[in-house]
Amino acid sequence: MSGYQEIVTDPSYAGQFVTFTMPEIGNVGVNTEDMESAAAYAKGIIVRQYQSRYSSFRAEEALDALLERYGVMGICDIDTRYLTKMLRKEGAMMMIASTEISDKAELKKRLESSPRIEEVNYIEQVSTKQAYTHPHGTYDATAFHYREAPRPQAKIAAVDFGVKRNILNELTQAGIAVEVIPNDFRAEELIARYEAKEIDGVFLSNGPGDPLVLKNEQEQIKKLIAAKIPMFGICLGHQLLSISHGYETFKLRFGHHGGNHPVKNVKTGMVEITAQNHNYNVPEAVTAIAEVTHTNLFDGTIEGLRYNDAPVFSVQHHPEASPGPKDSEYIFGEFLSLIRR
Repeated sequence: MSGYQEIVTDPSYAGQFVTFTMPEIGNVGVNTEDMESAAAYAKGIIVRQYQSRYSSFRAEEALDALLERYGVMGICDIDTRYLTKMLRKEGAMMMIASTEISDKAELKKRLESSPRIEEVNYIEQVSTKQAYTHPHGTYDATAFHYREAPRPQAKIAAVDFGVKRNILNELTQAGIAVEVIPNDFRAEELIARYEAKEIDGVFLSNGPGDPLVLKNEQEQIKKLIAAKIPMFGICLGHQLLSISHGYETFKLRFGHHGGNHPVKNVKTGMVEITAQNHNYNVPEAVTAIAEVTHTNLFDGTIEGLRYNDAPVFSVQHHPEASPGPKDSEYIFGEFLSLIRR
């Protein structure tokens, strides 16, 4: 019944409607501290029952106030369990909703003429326009504030394709100073900074849309790979690393979304419950140049890779959670270990 604010403000949901299977949404309101970005990027949310009478000492306003402020459509009184079963059968679908047009034929016409998610570069909408330094670590749930950034043991440039703030929190908490940079970065500049010891590595963030659309980003990442700069990617970053190595992603039937996906750590044999949010996946063929580190136990798809030719690794799931379990939090420390090696 909580976590909806983090989902609505996750830039990875740009251009999408999100349907919640939890029947009660809105119970704990929303607050400034739980924002995963500067705005709400989802196109809309669909819920069974919306609760405007929120109850939480941390709440500042109701969910509908947040949605209205950022132009996100909210639809309630929908049988979301039925809708979920339909999506499981049919796969991810296009959607249109209107409060003004009742003619279904007209709505169908508009929907058919709308661009599909794989035709839109949402990264340009959600990425930062100016570089900035992330100021703090993770949230302290006992003291109710964000932890001060610990003394950094390394510094990285984090490429913002739609990065969640809690990823930056976790990187900082792991002992890594983080400078967030726009998606239109130039590899030559980062390589020069790495050689001058101004940065020790590069992080490739999560983000919305089809990674195959991002041609310029792929070309820049190829140069970073060739320069053997330590790199770590999450979600979209994971996919871009595969594509940049020559292994194109494919679209899953209905994607992986939610906070309860079991992932096996191949090295330890442990099963981690993970948060997931992706519609695309890397192909099995990538194992020709990389070692699989994590596997999805729902469908056997690849969840983590460590490349053979460079100090580069990535995961498909979200180790920062927010919302979700913290089983995979250790992965941020592994990035620092990679940099120090």
